[in-house]
Amino acid sequence: MSRNLKELIREVTLEEKAGLCSGADFWNTMGIERLGIPSAMMTDGPHGLRKQEGAADHLGLNKSVNAVCFPAACATASSFDVELMERMGQILGDECQAENVSMLLGPAVNIKRSPLCGRNFEYMSEDPYLTGKMGTAIVRGLEGNDPHYLKAVACAKHYAVHSGPEGNRHYFDARTSLYDLWDTYLPAFRELVTKAKVHGVMCAYNRLEGQPCCGHNELLQDILRNQWKFDGYVTSDCWAVTDFAHHHKTHSNDIEAVADAVLKGTDLECGNLYQKLQEGVQQGIISEKDINVSLARLFKIQFKLGMYDPADRVPYATIGREVIECDAHKAHAYKMAQESMVLLKNNKNILPLNASKIKRIALIGPN
Repeated sequence: MSRNLKELIREVTLEEKAGLCSGADFWNTMGIERLGIPSAMMTDGPHGLRKQEGAADHLGLNKSVNAVCFPAACATASSFDVELMERMGQILGDECQAENVSMLLGPAVNIKRSPLCGRNFEYMSEDPYLTGKMGTAIVRGLEGNDPHYLKAVACAKHYAVHSGPEGNRHYFDARTSLYDLWDTYLPAFRELVTKAKVHGVMCAYNRLEGQPCCGHNELLQDILRNQWKFDGYVTSDCWAVTDFAHHHKTHSNDIEAVADAVLKGTDLECGNLYQKLQEGVQQGIISEKDINVSLARLFKIQFKLGMYDPADRVPYATIGREVIECDAHKAHAYKMAQESMVLLKNNKNILPLNASKIKRIALIGPN
């Protein structure tokens, strides 16, 4: 570590602190040139790096860079093969490093409970045990095994009980028994935090028992920090803090929302509301010292990524763009697709197909 954390925080203005805790354009944290603080990029990607760049097209979409694409988690978990999943994590980490991506928003370890959940493709199974083991393998592969540096930061999402219908995910209040909470929804997150030592957690859009998950004292402070001893950073799902006042109606305005989110433990916002933290300080509902807690967590992650150290000291810095979508990575994606296939029924012994008897095969459907 070539920078002193306390000195670095002292040199940052309140306005800059608010910016550093905000994903200014939803995918990049702010850099500060005068202090040598680099911008850190986070991207989506539970089954492949989804980095977007360049000017948006007429639909407002940016061009995605090429990267290897694995089958979705709903398929890969069906392999029941932790070694395959760890290798997938290694490949994701390599491609992150090659594309200068610091934080990958995945794996997603919510539990499948509703067929109407629009994120079921990202989730691994109905089984907390399987989900925890497979998610742990991805984290270990993605973050690397160096004792001092991270290859990239994995982010366990969406914490927690984010398994309901898609249409109301921004204002849904999840109500569950304590048994179901601890036996179904939390075990995979606990596994990733306590066993895989994941460095990032993303809090969910929904409420849990009346409180937004990104402003939930029990989830973020009592369970995550105190019980599980999590020492990484928490980021919001994109626009989740906006939901506090506008959809959940739990806060009277955005300034109260951002102050409460930071005080409860959401260090980084995927969005741009955290710019209002300055007004929260001016109104006396949060202190600059409180913001420093989150800022310190974010800087520590940057230190672990080697962002302030010479490249020759960082073991992953030698990974170049030649790994992006290389033959070995594509071969592993193909292997995972093969191992993910599940035969649900074969009660008429149709499979395996007999090439001597079958002359034509019809493929029906949109895919």
